[in-house]
Amino acid sequence: MRLRITFAKTGSLRYIGHLDLHQVWERTARRAGLPLAYTQGFHPGPKIQIAAALPLGFSGRAEVVDLWLNETGGDEPRPYADLLQSAAPPGLVIVRAEPVDEGAPALQTQVAAAEYEVNLLEAGAGSGLEAKVAELLAKPSLPRERRGKPYDLRPLILSLEAGTGERSGTLQMVLSAREGATGRPEEVLAELGIPFENTRVERTRLIFKNDIESK
Repeated sequence: MRLRITFAKTGSLRYIGHLDLHQVWERTARRAGLPLAYTQGFHPGPKIQIAAALPLGFSGRAEVVDLWLNETGGDEPRPYADLLQSAAPPGLVIVRAEPVDEGAPALQTQVAAAEYEVNLLEAGAGSGLEAKVAELLAKPSLPRERRGKPYDLRPLILSLEAGTGERSGTLQMVLSAREGATGRPEEVLAELGIPFENTRVERTRLIFKNDIESK
């Protein structure tokens, strides 16, 4: 069985890296009494597939992971979400868990974009933010360099909006998350002249290719 889990990553778990998160899921599944399936070969490991790495320090509201289990599910599937939540560490919140087609494509290949919410922590940081966003979006290109290679950030920004009213001092952005074409919130913040260390970033959802195709 391939079990797809939507979860939130919050609190101190924000500082757990991608590889460590795999171990968190392995321990959580074991504590929940779920029979994890293992890969074949000289170094077998639990079959766990996380849709997209979440940068250290970011929280995630609707992250996605697939676990493969050595069970069929039967006529009455077990309450997987409840079982996992009872075994989860603080900061790991199970939103839902449901079986999916075992032959479905790898999660990582299906992510098209990611939605983020950025909170600016400095008082008055929202002042003039709408104008900065409008100026950035009006630019036809945003040349930057990543790991010594030039690239254009502008086509990776699918949407960018400054919060108003009660949401002043926040930014909502949707960035491309395709292989070889991934936008990063900290790069957008740099273009806006906002120090990354003065913000808190949450990935609010992952947008999959079939989400776009079904529209």
